[in-house]
Amino acid sequence: MSSLKNLAAYLARINVVSPTTFTQVHRAHATTIPFENFDSYSETIASLDTVSLEKKMVALERGGYCFEHNLLLKAALEALGVDEVVPMLARVRVGANGEPRPLNHLLLRVIADGTTWLADVGFGGGGLLDPLPFEPDQVSVQSGWQYRLVQEKKEFVLQAWQDGSWTDFYGFVPEPVDMVDIEVANWFTATHPESPFVTGIFAGRVDRCLSLFASDTAVVIERTLDGSAAASAARRGADGAPHTSGFGPCEP
Repeated sequence: MSSLKNLAAYLARINVVSPTTFTQVHRAHATTIPFENFDSYSETIASLDTVSLEKKMVALERGGYCFEHNLLLKAALEALGVDEVVPMLARVRVGANGEPRPLNHLLLRVIADGTTWLADVGFGGGGLLDPLPFEPDQVSVQSGWQYRLVQEKKEFVLQAWQDGSWTDFYGFVPEPVDMVDIEVANWFTATHPESPFVTGIFAGRVDRCLSLFASDTAVVIERTLDGSAAASAARRGADGAPHTSGFGPCEP
């Protein structure tokens, strides 16, 4: 995968002024560029080369789904000189009911200034705002939402605090994947007849005060300051992609 062609344009897209830091870029990207599946719903497979990602998500100011978001972030972090950015694939657990899912979610392991992080700006509603320390059982509070990693044998699991308990978002083996594997996962997600990215359409954006996601069925989740849900009726797709709109606490 080639490097980012126009770092200045990307930083302008996410409203960040250079010089900047990895954590600032992660938060800005997550709260600026929308999550959407318009391409796959219209029977178009998203192109994952850097030139296409920059054209779609920077120049045309569109959004995308996990493969697009996190590959664009990867290219930007490499252009910024971050120590290491490693792509990994995960199985989404939300709504899985114990059944195994395909490896169709992309995330990143980032080493910046000697510290290892989980970076993910492409999960959609309820996903990370900030990078998460790549260590089990460390709770990260992000504008009132709480996240942590736990370890289950060889897998790491990203969890979020919802409705008074920890909810699994996805599980992954912390091993690098090649671009060819990412391309296959992207093709599967964009073409399988039962993929929610093919059968349904949804879009959304988050910021530090509001997470709003809409689909053919939209609900509202209101969260108290401790992260519990006062009202919850979320419907999630077959891959676990959230189909919700949720109001979160407006904290730093």
